Amino acid sequence: MIQAALLGGLFIGVLSALPIVNVANCCCLWILGGGALSAYLLQQNDHRSFGPGRGAAAGLLAGVFGAIAWLVISVALEVLMAPLQERMVAALIRNAQDMPPDVKAWFDSLGSRAGAPLRYLFGFIFQVIAGIVFSTLGGLLAASVLRPEPIPLPPPLPPPPLPRPPQNPEV
Repeated sequence: MIQAALLGGLFIGVLSALPIVNVANCCCLWILGGGALSAYLLQQNDHRSFGPGRGAAAGLLAGVFGAIAWLVISVALEVLMAPLQERMVAALIRNAQDMPPDVKAWFDSLGSRAGAPLRYLFGFIFQVIAGIVFSTLGGLLAASVLRPEPIPLPPPLPPPPLPRPPQNPEV
């Protein structure tokens, strides 16, 4: 179950952290999908009976792992993208001569990363709560919808023929 939940969590974390792709997460689409993916993978790798409870548990774990993956990937992207963002903001302020002073101050605040730790803390808390709720729901739905067909049992063998009674020749 851990492997399926890790893969589902990685799905959640990567797609929720990418700058343009994360827009589809407004309705928790990636979180639902990660929970469903973990339940699907669990069902594919395990041939025991698979009920909605196991799918929900796989989805729950995927949501927690997804929040952790989101935090790690978001911080890594921030480190990579921060110099580019600072140069873009500086070039925008240099080229906009008629910009009002309050808008310039707002753009200057975009360049500073002073509020990043608080933003990541609240983002992580949101990801954990949304992951617990929506990925569990995704795992539950996937377990209910993707339930494997039961393997039909072979028909029973016909009974063996009855022994013939011995024949007595009459003398």
